[in-house]
Amino acid sequence: MAKETSGERFPAIRITMLPKDTNAYGTIFGGVIMSQVDLAGGVEARRQYPKKFVTKAIKEVDFVAPVHLGDLVTFYTKTIRVGKTSITVVIEVEAERIGIGGTRDTVRVTEAEVVYVAVDENGRPTPIKTK
Repeated sequence: MAKETSGERFPAIRITMLPKDTNAYGTIFGGVIMSQVDLAGGVEARRQYPKKFVTKAIKEVDFVAPVHLGDLVTFYTKTIRVGKTSITVVIEVEAERIGIGGTRDTVRVTEAEVVYVAVDENGRPTPIKTK
């Protein structure tokens, strides 16, 4: 049976979006954001349990707003469920935008729920030991 958890969110990754990450419309490719979402979730899984984890499923991804060139993007993570061999992580993505005159706005841009499975040296699921 899965254990529900309610921890605080953790800033797993913070990155500035660069020209190489943009599409033809001048916004950041969704795939670039997805890659960072997966990395951030992996950071959270390893932070919680010292195991090797693989991505099992990306249950849901909501792209709420575009990410622009130069945005400072933070990937916040929170463990929401721990099972026998798996951990489910919510990743909330926020972009900090600096406007003309130095104004700063923070915009929620993406949210995702990802499941990771702990694996042994042969790539087989292995139990997560409780803390």
